[in-house]
Amino acid sequence: MRPIVHLAAALSLLSVCTIAHAAPSWRDFDGVSNTSFVEPNGDRAIQLAIDVPAPPKQVYAAFATSEGFSSWAVPFARVDLRVGGMMESNYDFAAKPGDRDNIRNEIVAYVPDRLIVIRNVQAPRNFPDPELFARTVTVIAFDPIASGTRVTVTHAGYGRGEGFDRLYAMFEWGNAYTLAGLRKRFVDGPVDWNAQRAAAAKKKTETGKPD
Repeated sequence: MRPIVHLAAALSLLSVCTIAHAAPSWRDFDGVSNTSFVEPNGDRAIQLAIDVPAPPKQVYAAFATSEGFSSWAVPFARVDLRVGGMMESNYDFAAKPGDRDNIRNEIVAYVPDRLIVIRNVQAPRNFPDPELFARTVTVIAFDPIASGTRVTVTHAGYGRGEGFDRLYAMFEWGNAYTLAGLRKRFVDGPVDWNAQRAAAAKKKTETGKPD
């Protein structure tokens, strides 16, 4: 199963779900730092960061525009940058606006070139515990540094219980994956989704199984 970015989802995401992965850990991704913490009310927050070799304006645009987000995160992306607007995305090459399995994140707030705050309002039908996920909020900060931009993703609102524990583990790894992918976009260039689609189709033909 492909990862679903929660930001995109994601993210996000930012990147939404993570792929199946043996002993997954945020440490799997070079350059990602982890400053996760417990909120005053006892809820947990995942906080990960990475340094990206590009100025904040460019890195912000990689989240805040349809063209920018689809250049690295997902082949289908539509970003309506306004309070109450949506970041809509899907890993399906054939996805269209409004599809039920699109990831939809509401833009709660933003500061151009500095900050985006999102909350998930629609997850794919196979996503675990969507009602718990909707109670979390993702804050993406873009801070200028000498080498470019430090991107910090704070994913807050994880309560206690088996469902939240499952989501926390999923997104601790998944958000690290997303940050690594963002950095790779500015190191190696945009993702060639057409090439990936052709490779997936070839694999399906040869094995009879989807990627």
